[in-house]
Amino acid sequence: MKILGVEATSSFLSLAIYDNGRVCEYNLEVARKLSCLLSVTIKRILDASGLRADDIDYFACGLGPGSFTGIRVGLAAIKGMSWALKKPVIGISTLDILAQSVKDSGALIVPVIDAKRSLIYCSVYKKRNERLVRLKPYMLLNEGELFKKVKGNVILLGDALGLYRDKFLMNIKGAVLLDRDRWYPKASNMIELALERIKKVKPKISDDIKPIYLYRQECQIKKVKR
Repeated sequence: MKILGVEATSSFLSLAIYDNGRVCEYNLEVARKLSCLLSVTIKRILDASGLRADDIDYFACGLGPGSFTGIRVGLAAIKGMSWALKKPVIGISTLDILAQSVKDSGALIVPVIDAKRSLIYCSVYKKRNERLVRLKPYMLLNEGELFKKVKGNVILLGDALGLYRDKFLMNIKGAVLLDRDRWYPKASNMIELALERIKKVKPKISDDIKPIYLYRQECQIKKVKR
């Protein structure tokens, strides 16, 4: 079985290929150049793995929340390949992907993503028997709301730490803040979650995969009156 995973919801493009137990991952900081680098980078990682696009059995894609443009570009590319090659797509939340990187520790896992405008994308997870269990919905909160919902023995990771690090330490006693190399979602962690999904139910070719937009004001196209 072969899976191609694409995570493009942050300032880093993360790609991974699962090939019968072997995982090859490639990470690239793209900032605003995602649209011109995505197709080229997918081809590069396929070539490096000795594969063609039609060798892939499943596609996996990060659904957000995160960069509005990154979500749309990444999902559009994967859906296009899925329909062209008649292969299924597995969509996975960016918050799930971040949380998956934390190994079984007993603590609550809280991924925190900068949502701009003094808001934070977040959720709360626990690892049970090495499996990720989400305990709360995907949320869009301000810092005060987050501090009320998260207490005690927790692990925080995500790029919101770059903005709120001191406030997290001050308001969440006992919190562990992970280093910068754990702030961005990795496609290899998405592959792990995709494999679990495939074991539970065989994904189908579908256009029902939807992005996760929590900040709906940013997703509305306003008509300009003339």
